[in-house]
Amino acid sequence: MKTQPLLTILTAVNLGLLGYQVVKPSLAAASTADIPAVLRARSLEIVDAQGRIRASLAVLPEDPKVIWKGKPYPETVLLRLISAEGRPNVKLGASQMGGGLVIGGESNPTYVQVLAEGGETTLKLINKNGAERVIKP
Repeated sequence: MKTQPLLTILTAVNLGLLGYQVVKPSLAAASTADIPAVLRARSLEIVDAQGRIRASLAVLPEDPKVIWKGKPYPETVLLRLISAEGRPNVKLGASQMGGGLVIGGESNPTYVQVLAEGGETTLKLINKNGAERVIKP
């Protein structure tokens, strides 16, 4: 007589485990179905705990008001990594003219600029005193 309650408990546990195994794959599929394969947006901003923008990725439209080397500034994809003080210390850009990378130092105007535009490349170094060196091949 004492085995019947034990068998009932074991049967209930087995049914519970079977139900979990049947439901578990559908729960996993439901949670991954919400994750898009591609994220599409016009821009992306990452903010810190205080709400300040610390990184941004955007496509900037052509600006006919701004002239760059005798032509309107072209449409550009721009990635900015921004310090806590709001200074963009890293800029990586690409346009139809080419690409560029600027890495800024702690003090203004300290930076390194690498450009590849058209068939030309340059490396510009500027220190905090404003001393500048341009390297071209």
